[in-house]
Amino acid sequence: MASIIRETHIDASAADVWEAVRDFGAVDKRLVPGFVIESSLEGDATRVVTFFNGGVAREVLVGVDDAARRLAYSVVEGPLGATHHNASAQVFAKGEHGSRFVWITDVLPDQLGGSVGELMDRGIAVIKQTLESAAAIDDARAGAV
Repeated sequence: MASIIRETHIDASAADVWEAVRDFGAVDKRLVPGFVIESSLEGDATRVVTFFNGGVAREVLVGVDDAARRLAYSVVEGPLGATHHNASAQVFAKGEHGSRFVWITDVLPDQLGGSVGELMDRGIAVIKQTLESAAAIDDARAGAV
């Protein structure tokens, strides 16, 4: 099994980053707009996401741990044809106003590791940009008041 780990520092509070990460049904709006162009919920625990390249995946929420700021999900249908795909995203406070975002994916067959890693690289860059932009807007609004 290929295990891919990506992490980045985000100039936004852990609480704000976690709020966006845990909003499972709004990944296209709050976390990776443009990378995911559409998402919809089926019930409370399944989302269907359409990616920038037209690929569509069905992802099932495995669990949300608010205390640990960790969300886990599994891709049960996807364009890459993985026989197993499980991922987690976790947010850690870093300093007074920053966060460390860690995204881990386990995928089979092993040969998909490179493709999944490339997608995660692109996705984590969008996550960082999106959440830092939102934090900057919030800071500007707070300063204007």
